[in-house]
Amino acid sequence: MSTINLVQEKSGFKNILWSRHKGLIVTVLCLGFIFLAWLSGKYGYSGLEVPFYLLAYVIGGYQKAREGLQTLIQEKDLDVDLLMVVAAIGAASIGYWADGAILIFIFSLSGALEGYTLERTNDSIKSIMKLRPEEAIVLQGKLEKRVRVEELKQGDRLLVRPGERIAADGIVREGYSSVNQASITGESIPIDKSTGDEVFAGTMNGQGALVIEMTKPAEATLLAKIIHLVQEAQSERPPSQLFMERFERIYAKIVITGAVLILVLPPFVLGWSWSATIYKAMIFLVVASPCALVSSIMPAVLSGISNGARNGILFKGGAYLESIGAVSVVAFDKTGTLTEGIPRITQVIPYGNYTENEVLSIAASLETWSEHPIAKAIVRKANEKDLTLSTASKMEAVPGFGVHGVVEGQVYRIGKLDLGDLVVGGKLSDEKMKAALNLEKQGNTVIFAQVGTELIGILAVKDTIRAHAKESIDRLKKMGIKVVMLTGDSSSTAQIIGEQVGVDQVYSDLLPEHKVDIIKELGKYGKVAMVGDGVNDAPALAVSSVGIAMGAAGTDVALETANVVLMADDLSKVSYAIALGRRTSRIVKQNVAFAVAVMLLLVLSNFLGSINLPLGVIGHEGSTILVIISGLRLLR
Repeated sequence: MSTINLVQEKSGFKNILWSRHKGLIVTVLCLGFIFLAWLSGKYGYSGLEVPFYLLAYVIGGYQKAREGLQTLIQEKDLDVDLLMVVAAIGAASIGYWADGAILIFIFSLSGALEGYTLERTNDSIKSIMKLRPEEAIVLQGKLEKRVRVEELKQGDRLLVRPGERIAADGIVREGYSSVNQASITGESIPIDKSTGDEVFAGTMNGQGALVIEMTKPAEATLLAKIIHLVQEAQSERPPSQLFMERFERIYAKIVITGAVLILVLPPFVLGWSWSATIYKAMIFLVVASPCALVSSIMPAVLSGISNGARNGILFKGGAYLESIGAVSVVAFDKTGTLTEGIPRITQVIPYGNYTENEVLSIAASLETWSEHPIAKAIVRKANEKDLTLSTASKMEAVPGFGVHGVVEGQVYRIGKLDLGDLVVGGKLSDEKMKAALNLEKQGNTVIFAQVGTELIGILAVKDTIRAHAKESIDRLKKMGIKVVMLTGDSSSTAQIIGEQVGVDQVYSDLLPEHKVDIIKELGKYGKVAMVGDGVNDAPALAVSSVGIAMGAAGTDVALETANVVLMADDLSKVSYAIALGRRTSRIVKQNVAFAVAVMLLLVLSNFLGSINLPLGVIGHEGSTILVIISGLRLLR
C-alpha cells in the first residue's frame, strides 16, 4: 500500500470516527473543561476558573447555539436549542458559571444520546439498503464475466454460487438450492428453489449453484422498491409529529414570554431579589422547554417502522403506522389475497373403464398449449404426477364449451358445462350429477371430459385458500376488528370462500368502482384498511384509510398505490401490523403524558420549592432521554 493511500485511509477513518461520535467527543471535552474549572477554584487558581468555564460553554454549546440562531434568522422562529443557550448565558451573567456549564454539559450529553438512539433506529432500516451485491457473474456462452450490478441487462443469465447473495430479480433456469428470503419477505425458513421458480435480488443463496435469467432491470427489482419505500418512510412525518413541531415553535415563544414576565414582576410583586429572580427565570427557561415532549413521537414511530421492516412489513411513512393502529374494519380482496390466485386440480373422478391418471393425461394433452389458467392447472397437475402426455391433433375451441381434439385416434372433448343442460340432455346420471354439484358446493369449478357422448371423468379446479388465512382472520376478529371480503366472483363461489375463511361479511360480483363504493360505505364503522394485490384493487386501496398490498404477488400498481406492503404475502402480518400500530400509539401517549407530567412538576417545583438549575437540567434532560429510550422498546 502506498503512503498516499495509507494517509487517505487514515484520514477517512478519522472523518468517520468524528462524524459518528462528534456529539460524544464534544460532551466529553465540555465535561473536561468543567472539571478543570472546578479544580482551579478548589486549589486557588481562580483566574483560570472562568476561562475554563467559557471553554466548556463554547465547546458544548456552539452547535446548539448555531442551530438556534439559524432558526431565528432564517425562519424568524424560536426553538428549544436557543432557549437552553439563553438560560446558560443568563446563569453565567449573574455569577452562576458552574450551573450554566452543567446545563450546557447535560444538554450536550442528551443530544449525543438522542443521536445514538435515533442512529440505532435508522441503522436497522438502512441495513436493507446494503443487501444488494455490487457485482454479479454473467454467463456468456461458457465464459463467466464479473460485472457491476448497474451494467446488468434484462435477459442476462447470472451464475449464483453457494453462499452468494442474488444480484437481481429473475427466474431459475438451472440448478437447485434453498434461498434465504428473510431479508426481503421476512420468511425465517429458507425456500427451496428449482427451475422455473422466482428469486429476488438481495436474498442469500444456500448450498447449490443457480443459473438465473434476469427478468427486471436493477431499478425495478423488489429490493429497489423496498429501498424506495424505506426512503419515503424516513422522510415522511406522521400528523402527530407535524403538530408537535408546530406546537414547539409556538410554545417556545410562550416560554420566552413567561421568562420575561418572571424577570420583571417578582421583584415588585413578591419582593424577590433581582439575583434570585433571574436565577428562577433561567430555571424556568430550562424546565419549561418541550424537549421531552418533542422527542415523544419520532423515536417511537421510527422504531415501529424498523420493527415492521424486519418482519416483512413496509410502512411508507409514520402516518400509516399511526393510522393502521386505529383501523376498525379490514376488507380483503379474494383472488390472490385470501386465495393464492393460482387454480389447482383438487379432485379427478374417472368413469367407465378410465383411471384417474388416464383422464388427467387426456385432459392435459388437449390443454398443453392453452394459456387459460384452468388449462395450466390441468397440465401442472399432470406434470406433478409425471404422466406421459400425447400429442393432440385437430384441436378446435368450442365457444361456451371448451376444446376438442384427437388423442391417440379418439376424439375427446373437455370443458365447463352447464349442469342444467346436462340433466335435460340426459348425459348425467343422478350419481354423477350429485358428485358434480357437491364439488361446486365446495367452491370448485367443474370440468367435464368426454369421448363422443360418454362422460369419462370430472375434474375439479379450485383457487386454493392461502395457508393461515382463516387463523389470520380469526386473530383480527379477536382484536375487535370487523372483517369483510370483496370479490368480482359469483355469489355462490364467494360465499363458500367467505365461510371457509370466516369473514363477517361477503360482497360479490363487484367491479373496481363497486369496491370503492363499499370501502366508503364501510367508513361508517371507523377507519378501513383494504388488503389487495391486483390492478383492480388499486382504486379501493387508494380510497381506504390504509391500503395494504401483497408484496410478492402484488402488481406494480397495487404496490405504488398502497400505504403498507406485506413482503411475504403473509396474511398474519395484517394483524401484526395493526398490533404494532396500536402499540406505537400507546407508547407515544405514554411518552407524552410522562413528558408533560415531569415538565409540570419541575415548573411547580421552581416556584414552590427550592429546585436549583443543575437539578432542573437533570430532570428536564433526563425525561428527554427516558422518552427516547421508551420509544426504542419497539425495536424488540
